[in-house]
Amino acid sequence: MASTPFTSKRAKAYADISDDKWNNWRWQLSNRINTVEEFERVLPLTDSERRALSAANLFRVDITPYFISLINPDDPDDPVRKQVVPTDSELVPFTAMMEDSLAEDRHSPVPGLVHRYPDRVLMLVTTQCASYCRYCTRSRIVGDPSATFSRAEFEMQIEYLKHTPQVRDVLLSGGDPLVLAPKILEEILSRLREIPHIEIVRIGSRVPVFLPMRITTELTDMLQKYHPLWMNIHVNHPNEISAELAEACDRLTRAGIPLGNQAVLLAGVNDNVHIQRELVHKLVRIRVRPYYLYQCDLVEGAGHFRTPVAKGIEIMEGLRGHTSGYAVHQYIIDAPGGGGKIPVSPNYLLSMSDHKVVLRNYEGYVTTYEEPTDYLPSRSAQFRGVKRPEPGQSGVFGLLEGEQMFIKPETFDEVHERSGIQHRLKDPKKWVPLGIGSGESPKNDPEEQT
Repeated sequence: MASTPFTSKRAKAYADISDDKWNNWRWQLSNRINTVEEFERVLPLTDSERRALSAANLFRVDITPYFISLINPDDPDDPVRKQVVPTDSELVPFTAMMEDSLAEDRHSPVPGLVHRYPDRVLMLVTTQCASYCRYCTRSRIVGDPSATFSRAEFEMQIEYLKHTPQVRDVLLSGGDPLVLAPKILEEILSRLREIPHIEIVRIGSRVPVFLPMRITTELTDMLQKYHPLWMNIHVNHPNEISAELAEACDRLTRAGIPLGNQAVLLAGVNDNVHIQRELVHKLVRIRVRPYYLYQCDLVEGAGHFRTPVAKGIEIMEGLRGHTSGYAVHQYIIDAPGGGGKIPVSPNYLLSMSDHKVVLRNYEGYVTTYEEPTDYLPSRSAQFRGVKRPEPGQSGVFGLLEGEQMFIKPETFDEVHERSGIQHRLKDPKKWVPLGIGSGESPKNDPEEQT
């Protein structure tokens, strides 16, 4: 690996720890910090932090010695500190707060498997992490050893995947898959690779950030046996990018694993376009592609981290065009109630007509693009009439494809019947569009005439 501009840090409390211990990931896990007494050996606590650590039913606290060493002990507003050290602000409830704001459990056919999208699933393989983010979207189960998934539940997950051929992509998450014992992680990967229709396996992990020592040659040698394998890490602030993280990412990329980054927009941590620009620039220097910037979820304990959506759009306005396109992530709202990920961005399309669109760029330069007037869409005969394996999930794309003409809210028809009777004028055939949803091409389809 080429020389890196990033540095290493070690808190004064760990000055006497040998390098062998410090660089041993098992030692790091065994010496995580979680009590007032342990914290105060490393950094002075604020009154708010001390109250939170003494509170009943606090979401689990554990911080690796490595990660707490990235905190400036003299700065109570340190952006790394805010992510992992609790304050009493997380004890305050807020409007719209939910236990499971993304309705993952509603989309769970078997314990630990979330099948929200047509062709991919989220597979929760553990409830444990190397350290615990204070805004965790899965805090209802994460950190709780009693909520972890059993061998029987794992077998249920595998059986569901075997019998669901539309699934081509499995994302391993939790908790954090990379805290699992190496043999268990390899068993999960090998079992997934035995299922012919699973093309891609992804791992979502913050271990390279919390515990870069875990990314050993032994681990990467094992992982690369199960390609194609992808990984997203989770860095929120430039101060988290150290020499150790750069080295861990180098090992992963040399093992052929493409890396992306998923960040969360957090008030007081990274809600600033200059911080975000520095973050994405440092990420691409260590060969990590910025992937998603999430709006903070509506979960318990996260109220003080939330920003207006307008702040996220402002940040995107300051990135797109102002830096390399591959360094710009997508700003995402994971829809409350289970709607999935929704991309949000500034408006670059200003207007359109039947032959022209009006666009603006990041500088405010306004231009037009002339549309073709003789365009006919091409469709391969191989795919004509092919339906999605799960009806009802095609959404707006299905409207464009002519599968249906309407998407109606639940009970829409009942409401508009006004509790009336079924009479002679109410013929359901009146509201069936000709050629929509029938699977037949309209007679004037130019392609059918060729």
